[in-house]
Amino acid sequence: MLHIEKNFELQKLNTLKLAAKAEFFAVVSNKEELLGAISWSKAKNVPIFVLGGGSNILISKKIKGLVLKNEIKGTGILAEDRESVTFSALSGENWTHFVHLAAENGWYGVENLYLVPGTVGAAPVQNIGAYGVELKDTFDHLVAINLETGKEKIFTIKDCHFAYRNSIFKNKLKGKYFIYSVALRLNKKASLKLDYGDIRVKLLEKGIKKPNLKQVVSVIQEIRNSKLPSPAVLANAGSFFKNPEISISEFRKLETSFPDIKSFPTGKKVKIPAGWLIEKAGFKGKKFGSVGVYEKQALILVNYGGATARDLLALVKDIKKTVKKLFTIDLEEEVNII
Repeated sequence: MLHIEKNFELQKLNTLKLAAKAEFFAVVSNKEELLGAISWSKAKNVPIFVLGGGSNILISKKIKGLVLKNEIKGTGILAEDRESVTFSALSGENWTHFVHLAAENGWYGVENLYLVPGTVGAAPVQNIGAYGVELKDTFDHLVAINLETGKEKIFTIKDCHFAYRNSIFKNKLKGKYFIYSVALRLNKKASLKLDYGDIRVKLLEKGIKKPNLKQVVSVIQEIRNSKLPSPAVLANAGSFFKNPEISISEFRKLETSFPDIKSFPTGKKVKIPAGWLIEKAGFKGKKFGSVGVYEKQALILVNYGGATARDLLALVKDIKKTVKKLFTIDLEEEVNII
């Protein structure tokens, strides 16, 4: 049964552990409760804000309207043949649990996305990516519920307008749909991507030349845990900035001043790791009062305890300003600032 609370504290429900209030708040565990929440919000004429794992947001002010904590969970096979399986999860499922189930069943395609924080429902909004793989690479379709009408709609990959850490749900349809379930088409035959980051290096260090799926997942878990802090131990929102893309000519100019610049070619453009830019700008491992930049990965901004949104936003502004001055590159936030 839907239970709505007023003036609810969200500090424990965002991984940056920032104090913030929701005007109204409810947990939804099934479709009936979700539809009840939509009806309630229409009757009260208030907007709905959907909260998943709270790992990719910085809440800077009180959220007006009804905040829904998504706890709608479940997984299942929608279709299967000799070569592939269409594996679906309801949107409140933990993303890493979903990837773990795929790996346990020997289904390939999302193993590089292991330990990306958040829920299944948030994955297509952000078109999450890691180690050379993005959600769109295995995406089949999703089912979403219109927050105005309560009606369901199926979105194909074409409908979602996926781009780098982006989708139609972050732009044109932002705040208009509740993603209810996500289906991915995964391979039954071995298909591993090992050349991004330290995956192959780590495998070879362990004497593994022909890894199986579980070994790859284990190595990715090891790499991520060595570089990224658990929000349960050190409050953070995951990677804070997108990796900027610049033209080849711009890159050549930077290369003359910074011969050690890191880069990844992307066709007509060049992608520069934002973490490298921030580190070069002198922020890696630095602490500014109750906030700072993680010592092992400059993409991670952390709350050491007692920080406010204003503290973090001041650090974000300083980082962007310094990077712009040094490299003439504009950093863009990956984290959603509310």
